[in-house]
Amino acid sequence: MWLPVNSLVVEALREYYKYYGESLRVDVEGRSLDLRGVADDLFMRLAGLFLRDPETGCRLVLGDNELMQNNELWKEMIPFHEFFHGEDGSGLGASHQTGWTAMVAVLLDRMGRE
Repeated sequence: MWLPVNSLVVEALREYYKYYGESLRVDVEGRSLDLRGVADDLFMRLAGLFLRDPETGCRLVLGDNELMQNNELWKEMIPFHEFFHGEDGSGLGASHQTGWTAMVAVLLDRMGRE
């Protein structure tokens, strides 16, 4: 999964919501959501790659890397991988893709303002 493509989908869904509003709904895992709701759901999944899980304290992006997940010197170092595993969210490819993977910061900023 590539973060920039998903970021563009989030932005497109939010734009389409301006035109369709509540009239266009989509089923997402048994929930009926308007396009803004779908965009917000996708955004939360993207942000969830980098945020700590409240139950386990782990970050999906770090996968099963014990050093990165638990070591005091490394656990706050969040790599921006080239792409992510579609099933478990672990980072794949180069871990220094600050150009396009940093787009998550733009999404976080926009969501924080709204």
